[in-house]
Amino acid sequence: MKGFLSGTATAMITPFGADGGINFNAFGEMIERQISGGTDMLVILGTTGEPATMTEEEKTSVMEFSVKKAKGRVKLVFGCGSNCTAHAEKAAKKAEEIGADGLLAVTPYYNKCTQNGLVAYYESICNAVNIPVIAYNVPSRTGVNILPATMERLAEIPNMAGIKDAGGNMAQTMETLRLLRGKCDLYSGEDALNLPILCAGGSAVISVVSNLVPDQVKLLVRCVQNGDLSAANNVNDTLLPLINACFVEVNPIPVKAAMNLLGFDAGIPRAPLTPIEPEHLRLLKDALNENLIEVNA
Repeated sequence: MKGFLSGTATAMITPFGADGGINFNAFGEMIERQISGGTDMLVILGTTGEPATMTEEEKTSVMEFSVKKAKGRVKLVFGCGSNCTAHAEKAAKKAEEIGADGLLAVTPYYNKCTQNGLVAYYESICNAVNIPVIAYNVPSRTGVNILPATMERLAEIPNMAGIKDAGGNMAQTMETLRLLRGKCDLYSGEDALNLPILCAGGSAVISVVSNLVPDQVKLLVRCVQNGDLSAANNVNDTLLPLINACFVEVNPIPVKAAMNLLGFDAGIPRAPLTPIEPEHLRLLKDALNENLIEVNA
């Protein structure tokens, strides 16, 4: 299927309080800021949201809160991927029941299934629900890579909306785009490559840095959609130092630190992730200041 998203999605962080629990007040503020900034879709409980260290009860509460808070003003996509297909199916059904507009399903991790195994995995998830499903390819984390020919097969599934491409390999991205044209969409999942992927035919971005600057990421997409590549390059040139700073350590360590610098009570990542290193925090502050964003000292 095509057309599920044409614009910007934010891969939302999950703020944790001093007691280690979810800070719903801060999360609500972040949702409101995204809607005000023009974000078209919120991706919740993806990698940036740290679902790997959350209980099933916590994930359910986050989904329920998001639906009540958004009130239909923005599309909501919930992460449901797993290294167990049965668990992914169950999570997908739960997300649909709660009110998801769509699902983000990361490839099975650690097990390292074959390409045929990937097809069977996504068929099982898609057949379990009646809402769009986005395949999430991030081989640097999972050890599994959705090859272009495999994604072409997945595009035949009626409710397969497309692929979040966070592989960082433009040659593979170009081949995937070639095989998917007219069938389903490709979304950039790599902030540093948003501009070239959009220019090559990517329909949207699922961005980490848009936690910080949703309006600027939306402007980048609009410039490309309007064919103003000079303006798009200017926006991208402004964003790149901030993007680089947001990945100086593993995501979401830097972006959570940056949200704290912006005055949001984002807390720190859950173990085994650790708070940002002091030297990297300085780089992050410098990048925010370069972007003309005032930060807390």
